[in-house]
Amino acid sequence: MRRFYKQAETERGGAVLLDGKPIRTPGRKALALPTGALAEAVAAEWNAQGEKIDPHSMPLTGLANAAIDRIALDRAAFARSLAVYGESDLLCYRAEAPPRLAERQAEQWDPILAWARRRYDADFEVATGIIHRPQPPGTLDRLAQAVQARNAFELAGLSPLVTVSGSLIVALALTEGGIDLETAWAAATLDEQWQAEQWGEDAEAAKALAARRHDFEAGFRFLCLLGRDG
Repeated sequence: MRRFYKQAETERGGAVLLDGKPIRTPGRKALALPTGALAEAVAAEWNAQGEKIDPHSMPLTGLANAAIDRIALDRAAFARSLAVYGESDLLCYRAEAPPRLAERQAEQWDPILAWARRRYDADFEVATGIIHRPQPPGTLDRLAQAVQARNAFELAGLSPLVTVSGSLIVALALTEGGIDLETAWAAATLDEQWQAEQWGEDAEAAKALAARRHDFEAGFRFLCLLGRDG
């Protein structure tokens, strides 16, 4: 789509305007953001466009659209779709071999699990191999409650953190300040990094990993901007 506007700006209430007119989501709803900081960042995405609009370069706008058009329609159902990741969380499935990989998983993943145990007063079943091991019902309930407590915009930002990493625990630890972004990304991509170290970096795999990081970082930035009023 060709750029059809000169300037994006914000107004009180978090609305984003193009040449003075409110932006509409794909569902034809006003693009209004909960915080001024997020509204300014979304407006900046629109102002950064060239002659053609590239939706891939506007991840914050995409997450806001999802919150308004899709997640808000059934927030509880969307929350359940994220909470289900706790049933087979990445951090709970360890390699049987080689020993160094298993050691690295323990080094990076055990501290995050320890944080989750303290934070949610929950226990986790850790297995080797890929055979599913059920988590305690109480653990799943507490994780689900943590997700259900979030509003539509918070769920929109949380979503790529969960789906890209395959770990609800990593996503929650990052959003609640238990770990920083680099620690979260290292934990989420430990297996891919191990493979690259052993066999060399594949160009296509590196490209796919970069795209995943783009989405992961966008989700985290979206959540950080939700916590700022201006």
